[in-house]
Amino acid sequence: MPTAVMLDGQSLSLDDVVAVADGAVVELAPAARLRMLRAHEVVSALVESNAVAYGVTTGFGKLSDVSIPRARLGELQVNLVRSHAAGVGALLPEREARAMMLLRANVIAKGYSGARPALVELLIDMLNAGLYPPIPEQGSVGASGDLAPLAHLALALIGEGDLHRGAQRADAATMLASAGLQPVQLGPKEGITLINGTQAHTAIAALAVVDAHRLWQVAHLAGAMTLEALLGTPVAFDSRIQDARGQLGQAASAALLRSLLRESEIRESHRDNDPRVQDPYALRCMPQVHGPVLDAIDFCAGVIGRELNAATDNPLVFAETSELLSGGNFHGQAVAMALDFMAIALTNLATMSERRIDRLVHPDLNQGLPPFLTMDAGVNSGFMMAQVTAASLASECKVLSHPASVDTIPTDGNKEDVVPMAMGAAWKLRRIVHNVRHVLAIELMCAAQGLDYRLPLRAGRGAEHGRRLVRELVAPLERDRVLSPDIMGLAQGIERGHFTTGVGGSA
Repeated sequence: MPTAVMLDGQSLSLDDVVAVADGAVVELAPAARLRMLRAHEVVSALVESNAVAYGVTTGFGKLSDVSIPRARLGELQVNLVRSHAAGVGALLPEREARAMMLLRANVIAKGYSGARPALVELLIDMLNAGLYPPIPEQGSVGASGDLAPLAHLALALIGEGDLHRGAQRADAATMLASAGLQPVQLGPKEGITLINGTQAHTAIAALAVVDAHRLWQVAHLAGAMTLEALLGTPVAFDSRIQDARGQLGQAASAALLRSLLRESEIRESHRDNDPRVQDPYALRCMPQVHGPVLDAIDFCAGVIGRELNAATDNPLVFAETSELLSGGNFHGQAVAMALDFMAIALTNLATMSERRIDRLVHPDLNQGLPPFLTMDAGVNSGFMMAQVTAASLASECKVLSHPASVDTIPTDGNKEDVVPMAMGAAWKLRRIVHNVRHVLAIELMCAAQGLDYRLPLRAGRGAEHGRRLVRELVAPLERDRVLSPDIMGLAQGIERGHFTTGVGGSA
């Protein structure tokens, strides 16, 4: 049985998030339960003393000056959840919803929220039962956290709204009961605890950064296959060239390419009789473009990895001193900027890949390969439209890579006057990941066809392995056929890791 992910509010990793998104079991660490209980005692004492505390005994945002009678504190928290569930648009996929639930449970388990362990326990029980709420992806500006998405999650915990389990969808109370679970009754501060934080956009970010590392690897495999099919040279990947510059990602990129191109029969066939001095940038400068992409992804992984275990609600409860302090840890600027940075980085993978695809199919540029990689060109169009699709996707990535995090519109009566638009950055990046995956699928398909035409000469060991992996999913193109299923099949293979087994590299 797979090892359960232990939730302690401090040590959650990107791999843990992926595991739970894909169905792993979750458990709560005993130490986290104790921390939550101590923080909850502080909130309870504050309520008993009739002290004024934001979101506990007052209204929210612009209404923070409104004092709430003790008898209505529970009503306050429930109304907060209901009123903030104002999201619209497409629903988060199940993996992202599960990741979001996990992150919300983890931040409460950290012990700065003042909520009872019962909230975390219900979230964990829902994850382990396969229950997740319908969460619209639009409606959050990423400050005071992802209020609308998290409110839709919180609705399910109080038995309102709906829940999914696989293809089944029904009202939350019924679905909880079917799993032997009961809704929670919110106490002081527990409504704001559930909806205040960065967990919606961070959940998408955590899954995207893992996908980005995989795409980085596949871009090298596809690029190495294309270089071999176009009779390119690996000279530009010499370690001395990379050392002379000193950029870490560039050196890692070149090392991976050298590994993929090792022991190439194709290279030896034209080593001494090739009049060309240099390859075009799309081939020669792969380390100089792919390398910075790795640097960007690694930086973003650090930001997002830290956010997984961050206390991001407000106010925060410090049990050691029995204090509630209001701050701004809910502001999503850190992750929003990382999301935008990854969007720009991955777009560069798409543009490089599309240019390599064009060289593979272009009869004036593809070093003697058949026009559009088909032997009966004219009657057959070969991969002509595949390159057009890649161009369309790459162009869309460029539009989507415009940063969301530089925008702001004041909200909540101008109380929240500078916001990061982090959720917009998140779902834009998700679309870019999807696009890059399909551009690389097209390059793999075209490069494998090009390498087929170079047989019986074999490409480097890694590139040849890539050709065989493509052929496990897609047959050679002997005459025109519908290409969409081939492209989608290869993209799905990239997504599930079919092409990264044995590829290696720093990712």
